[in-house]
Amino acid sequence: MTPEMVLDIGQQALTTTLLVSAPMLVLSLVVGLAVSIFQAVTQINEMTLTFIPKILAVAAALLFFFPWMTETIVSYTAQVFQNLPAMIR
Repeated sequence: MTPEMVLDIGQQALTTTLLVSAPMLVLSLVVGLAVSIFQAVTQINEMTLTFIPKILAVAAALLFFFPWMTETIVSYTAQVFQNLPAMIR
């Protein structure tokens, strides 16, 4: 296994990780921003108000994007296992 192969596998792993986690992170960011704007406009400084909508948004995103996330992870794993014999040589 060459150093280039290791770097390529690591790069693909990081790309897959970012791709899979992006929908939940972006949705959490948008909901957090909306709640922050709402709190600034209404001057409500309740700390729990920020967490509950984010948790619900991330759970909804996880339910909605779960088939795609699973397909992406399985595809990457299958690709790694298919290339495994070439990596060992």
